[in-house]
Amino acid sequence: MFSVFGQHGAQDNAARGTGELWGPIRNDCAWLGRQSNLLPMQVRLREISFRMNECRTRLPFRFGVHTMTQAPMMTARAEIDTDAGPGTGFSAELLVPKWFEKNPASDLRADAEGLVQSARKAAEVARARTASTVFELWWRTYSECLSGVSVDAPGGLRAGFGVALVERAILDAACRAAEMSFFEALKSDLFALRPAALYPELGDWSPAQSLPASPAARIAVRHTIGLVDALRASEVRDRVDDGLPEALDEDIRRYGLRYFKLKLSGDLQADLERTLEFAAVLRETETQAAQFTVDGNEQFEDPAALLAFFETLDREPGGRQLLEKLLYIEQPLHRARSLKHGVAAGLAALSEIAPVIIDESDHGIEAFPRALDLGYGGVSVKNCKGVLRALMQRGLCERRGGFQSGEDLTNLGVLALQQDLATMAALDLGHVERNGHHYFAGLGHLSRIEASAALEAHPDLWESNAGTVSLAISDGELQLDSIQTPGFGYAGLIDWEARTPLEDWHFSER
Repeated sequence: MFSVFGQHGAQDNAARGTGELWGPIRNDCAWLGRQSNLLPMQVRLREISFRMNECRTRLPFRFGVHTMTQAPMMTARAEIDTDAGPGTGFSAELLVPKWFEKNPASDLRADAEGLVQSARKAAEVARARTASTVFELWWRTYSECLSGVSVDAPGGLRAGFGVALVERAILDAACRAAEMSFFEALKSDLFALRPAALYPELGDWSPAQSLPASPAARIAVRHTIGLVDALRASEVRDRVDDGLPEALDEDIRRYGLRYFKLKLSGDLQADLERTLEFAAVLRETETQAAQFTVDGNEQFEDPAALLAFFETLDREPGGRQLLEKLLYIEQPLHRARSLKHGVAAGLAALSEIAPVIIDESDHGIEAFPRALDLGYGGVSVKNCKGVLRALMQRGLCERRGGFQSGEDLTNLGVLALQQDLATMAALDLGHVERNGHHYFAGLGHLSRIEASAALEAHPDLWESNAGTVSLAISDGELQLDSIQTPGFGYAGLIDWEARTPLEDWHFSER
């Protein structure tokens, strides 16, 4: 396996449960022979529609230039016709402000409306296509929606958001029409993937052969430490008291965490003090085997500024021991500068400390090859950037020696979180950043009907807690068996009628 960061390898093939709404979950390969007449599947998008619901945080989340206290969630429903019959699929994403495009001059309403427009455009383009394979439908939609958006342009992530949302709903619908899980569909090449269409050097690379024999049965949680998060319970002034942890030390003791992601602000002294306090909390909680990553959040002017931070940390008592636990450095430079040729020398110096990966800079298919040429070590995987694109990037990693990391754009259950986990399970990544469960109250943003259905269909992933349904993290891990069900990662009812039709929705800044 190409990644240097702890792939699970062979997973326990425990008996799996059943998803009552979508039929039994298969744990053998008989499905491949039964469905071989569907390969490759021909699909046509008959209709796609969007609905919205508001999500409010239980704790504020500061990342980069913005502190989030609420955000709307957009849910897509795709209806497709296939040679296996009709299929309906869903996807969802939080419209996170100031991430897809970090423009300090735009307000939150403009950010949200830009993402909505991106989804509408992708839907219009995809609907206009004639019957084709899933890959061809996605690739033509992606190409048209991002036509003219160069790798150096600031709007690539926003333009790609709508394509990725539509893509996931279609993937879900195709899997359901074929009665396959997402992993089964990948291994059987239901989607007819053509890696060379994106990267000619992958002409003889097969995603199906590259993927593990079975998806990961569990994944470690890498806990996000935001810029205003309390590190100790004693620092929490106004407690929420909803039965969930509110400080890092409480999270560690409650969930058994051992992987962490530390957000940096770009202020050397403030970052140094907070990092040393983070190290102190690890000692206080006896988290000896901890490993962590740092997220620069595009806050550093150049690699030298971040290098100065690490050199100063190395001279502090306990600093060197902490740096030995550092896995990689994420997106230190602003996306407008990070892929310029002038950063190569600084990246080489930073890489002596830990590999550097791109996240926000990955806003087009040209970005990751350029990043590898400059000396970056890897790329983040986020469903909001595209699932099939991430699969193709796996091929580049195998060919060029890079790696993929699982990162989080505040994924909330059911759809966004579980589809993201299905992607991570297929790629067999050893750990993934998770933060939605910390900043939001479980499935409190969904109707009781949908939350209860998720708990019933996925009892290994969700648990009842103080009147809500919360993510079930045990020994620092999430169990993933129940997401291997027909469809893209979920087997419960999606309460479509409980959401607001897009045409009736109005942005709220309360």
